[in-house]
Amino acid sequence: MTDTVVALRGASASLGARQVLHGIDLAVARGEVVALLGANGSGKSTAVRAAVGRVRLSSGSWELFGTPGERFRQWARIGYVPQRTTAAGGVPATVREVVAAGRLARTGLRPPRRADKAAVARAIELVGMADRAADAVDALSGGQHQRVLIARALATEPDLLIMDEPMAGVDLAAQQVLADTVRAQVAAGTTVLLVLHELGPLAPLIDRAVLLRDGRVAHDGPPPPLAPDHVHPHADEAAATVKGHLDRWTS
Repeated sequence: MTDTVVALRGASASLGARQVLHGIDLAVARGEVVALLGANGSGKSTAVRAAVGRVRLSSGSWELFGTPGERFRQWARIGYVPQRTTAAGGVPATVREVVAAGRLARTGLRPPRRADKAAVARAIELVGMADRAADAVDALSGGQHQRVLIARALATEPDLLIMDEPMAGVDLAAQQVLADTVRAQVAAGTTVLLVLHELGPLAPLIDRAVLLRDGRVAHDGPPPPLAPDHVHPHADEAAATVKGHLDRWTS
């Protein structure tokens, strides 16, 4: 049995006419917590989407749990939290209903069993939303939406948890809740791959940091001593600050 849970090898990918990834290598071992860092436009989100088959590679290969990506079918083993989306996608639903939808990867169309209901309740409890389980998700704050999305991914009881910018747009209290949630998953042996602008409360959990610059791996090793600052997608000044930190880190 392979110890590599997710891997990109010589991976190149384009979005439209723009090549975003230039032959990158990325491997995450079983039980590791890896942070994928870089400034906006560096290819972080494209890399994780390619790692789960959501972006087609123009060259190179990808594997999940030792299986070539094109042949991988055990999607219930992966919990994926995409970047900047809402918990219900515009459909009226309660917190419990949204989280239960994540369990469908394991149950399919069969009626939920006691273990399924327990997994949903446990996921909601982990993210600190038990008191809001019956509430409509459209009444929640941005940080609470993020927690629900993470609970939906956790409801599958995944072996691999991938989160794309889980701290973006949430306050410090919500960030700490999310960090505690990740800590619980790490303690349970879950492998975690995170796309981050800054390590923040997650810093003590990170085993390895991979820095992307212009679609290439600029660093793969210990986390930086100074984490990149959070940047807003349209904040040029903040982006320049991040670039300065990253330049100093990799110089």
